[in-house]
Amino acid sequence: MALRGEVDVLNVDQVRVALVEALDARPRTLVVDLSELSFIDSTGLGAIIFGFQRARDEGVDFLLARPTRGVHQILVLSGVLEVVGLQQ
Repeated sequence: MALRGEVDVLNVDQVRVALVEALDARPRTLVVDLSELSFIDSTGLGAIIFGFQRARDEGVDFLLARPTRGVHQILVLSGVLEVVGLQQ
């Protein structure tokens, strides 16, 4: 799945629903493409952790991919990349 634009308090519920729907398809791995994401706030980071935890509970690998420079910096500073893997 791909996240585009901004993920913040205004649309984070849509992101959570999209993550649940993607996981309901029972993939072996869920890769969240961040290449077109320009901004993510703390609620968006929470949604990513939510998706990661739900995937883990369902035995699905969960990876982030191709974050933009600014988003990558937020992921590093928040510690999210210490928990969630980044696709190489």
